[in-house]
Amino acid sequence: MVVERADHVETWTLNLPEIRNPISAPEIVEALVAQVAAVNADPDVRAVVLTGSGSAFSAGGNVKDMVERSGMFGGSPYEVRDGYRGGIQRIPRALYHCEVPVIAAVNGPAVGAGCDLTMMCDMRVASTRAWFAESFVQLGIIPGDGGAWLLTKAIGPARAAEMALTGDRVDAATALEWGLVNQVVEPEELLGAARALAGRVAKNPPHSVRMAKKLLRESQHQSLESLLELSAAMQALAHHTEDHREALSAFGEKRPGEYRGR
Repeated sequence: MVVERADHVETWTLNLPEIRNPISAPEIVEALVAQVAAVNADPDVRAVVLTGSGSAFSAGGNVKDMVERSGMFGGSPYEVRDGYRGGIQRIPRALYHCEVPVIAAVNGPAVGAGCDLTMMCDMRVASTRAWFAESFVQLGIIPGDGGAWLLTKAIGPARAAEMALTGDRVDAATALEWGLVNQVVEPEELLGAARALAGRVAKNPPHSVRMAKKLLRESQHQSLESLLELSAAMQALAHHTEDHREALSAFGEKRPGEYRGR
């Protein structure tokens, strides 16, 4: 995986184009998990763009390994279960707890776990060449990386059922109509559009962005009363940051704020 940084935004590029950027190999899992940990510990990073090199975003699991029953797909049922739990399932856990917003720049097909990888991100910008397929059932398997949960959260139970139970492709235009992606752009505009969206996030005080993302995550399973309590506690912290005072000054002076994450 290639990592670049500019203006508080990191770009992570899956970089195995010759095999369509699968994410099931241990080294890819480790790279994604490690990069999330690094970003969480680095207040200079305020947003992430995740994309793929070559013609595909990600083919998901490596089908060659499935055929050969090697890697995480080999061994007894118990070993396969542990292979998933100690392997690819670490990716949704890591990205779920990534403290900064992650934007998928979907440059091409996002298939199986590759489709789910886009759902692990907070926002999605798709190329007109992109398509999405929750294609596990077509290979006689199921979404082993949390796709059933991720899809339902992203597009609702009926659309999620259609994708997961047919395995059929969803093109970029349909993905936009369904709310699967935030916007669709021409291929040559993709990274620029994704980074522009990341920039709209990164221009804000970083502590408030990280706390707002945490509240969005917690809202998925907490009651309103619990979330209100958490919001009050986080708001008290936010009101006492230097960036809050700078934001008020910038608002009054009609200028962009200059935030330092303090």
